[in-house]
Amino acid sequence: MSLFSKPKYSTVVVKKKDIPKGLWTKCPISGEVVFNKELEANQMVVPKSGYHFPIGARERIASLLDEGSFTEMDAGVISGDPLEFVDSKPYPERIKKYTVDSGLPEAVISGTGRIYDIPVSLAVMDFRFCGGALGSAAGEKITRAIEKAVADKCPCLIVSASGGARMQEGIFSLMQMAKTSAALGRLSEARLPYISILTHPTMGGVSASYAVLGDVNIAEPGALIGFAGARVIKDTTKQTLPPGFQTAEFLLQKGLIDQIVNRLQMRDRLRDLLSVMHVGKPPVIATEEVA
Repeated sequence: MSLFSKPKYSTVVVKKKDIPKGLWTKCPISGEVVFNKELEANQMVVPKSGYHFPIGARERIASLLDEGSFTEMDAGVISGDPLEFVDSKPYPERIKKYTVDSGLPEAVISGTGRIYDIPVSLAVMDFRFCGGALGSAAGEKITRAIEKAVADKCPCLIVSASGGARMQEGIFSLMQMAKTSAALGRLSEARLPYISILTHPTMGGVSASYAVLGDVNIAEPGALIGFAGARVIKDTTKQTLPPGFQTAEFLLQKGLIDQIVNRLQMRDRLRDLLSVMHVGKPPVIATEEVA
């Protein structure tokens, strides 16, 4: 009968090793899971789907400029509180939080550098600081970057990533649209090139001013670009919006932007555009000597 007796088993609990968090990222388009180090090495572009994750301003600068060529300007220009604005908390407290969360003093980093040895003045927005909102300090830094291009007789590049004007500064924020646009007018009078790079998202007053005033307007794939949000437009017009409304691909078809360029190809494309514009010296034209 011992053959049919219930056997006795000892239970061994096997503990699975915890998988460390933050090592992998899932692509929202394809569902592909990508090792973070691989993603970072690919400038936060998913290899198979081509989806572009956001990147910070300093990472953007490093990806565009020649190594070691960047010199930051106006790092001390930071947001004030012209209206003494208070909602659920005072505006200066919000600024402190934005600074801690983003590691940046303001929503824009500006300076000079080189792209394949071509000198440029540039301003790069960072969405992590207050959603890249355009305030007085951000507008001032962008304006100074444009004026630096005029002074140095070099092209200007602006990389936009913003939800629009900063409501806590009211009219002072809206004035930046006119101020930056006027500075670009002076750049144009000096016959110097301006290339605007629109990333996800570029909305509100930024999209209604300097972001679309480039001699060449370039967007990253899939970037959301527009003034008001799709829901607001739909509720206002009472019409069904077309598929892909306000995406870079839709706006390319409608002529608002000139090119869509993958982030991995952006640096080379800028080199090609700036070379065609004969930046820094006039084109060499063969002439025949007249006897």
